[in-house]
Amino acid sequence: MTQSTAEQHASEEATPQPHPWAELAAERFELLRLAPLPIDRHTGARPLRFVELGRVERHGKDQSLLRLVIQLPGQKVRKEQNLLEVWADHRNKEVRFGPDSGLQLEPQNRGLGRFLLGQGIAWARQRWAHYRIEGGALPARDALDNEVRLRRDHVLRAQGFEVNYLDNLQLKASYGAGRVSELHGDWHREKVQVVDLQEAAAMLEQADQNLQRQEVAIRKLEERIAVYKREDSGLRFTIACLVAFAVFQAGLLIWIATR
Repeated sequence: MTQSTAEQHASEEATPQPHPWAELAAERFELLRLAPLPIDRHTGARPLRFVELGRVERHGKDQSLLRLVIQLPGQKVRKEQNLLEVWADHRNKEVRFGPDSGLQLEPQNRGLGRFLLGQGIAWARQRWAHYRIEGGALPARDALDNEVRLRRDHVLRAQGFEVNYLDNLQLKASYGAGRVSELHGDWHREKVQVVDLQEAAAMLEQADQNLQRQEVAIRKLEERIAVYKREDSGLRFTIACLVAFAVFQAGLLIWIATR
């Protein structure tokens, strides 16, 4: 083996290889209903919306993984957005929430943060409630907007995490908790609802019936408008005839008077 080949192999060994589960795609899907909410001065309009939740999990001797992905119909997001990962380290008996870049959600301020964390916590509590939580640093970008920072802290604390600031400006922060059993797996169910297939079918049927009723109502209105238009045309013709007759009579009277 030449020196260059040996150096190449050494360089490949030194380069960290991606985890075999790093690119797992979702395997199970559910429909989520985002309830309509009042307009928010920071995030704008919040209408009724439906999104898709993708889920995949793997279990091994040393690790287990749950990956949740929110997919928006007709809208693309960055790879690191709308993603939550829960890694369980069975050797150290620890659970870590990721990704390391933080939870980045679109659309914002719709309850998806608590929903994803609740799903991940419930998954971990069901299996490894005695595992410790591996804390971490929170992204500094969230601290640039005070409203975003407060909303982030509220979500974490509502799920049972502790948020600690490392400086007086509240730019550097970390999160953590004791054990998985101390976390809460609930979320705002009035904001985010999981819709099963039967409910989705019933909603589609109801929407189709509403469309049919609207079509019938529109057709009736169009028929009434057509009647009004015909009556209006008849009245206009009658008025025009009366005006012409009045002008003729006036002219006739003037002619008689001048004779």
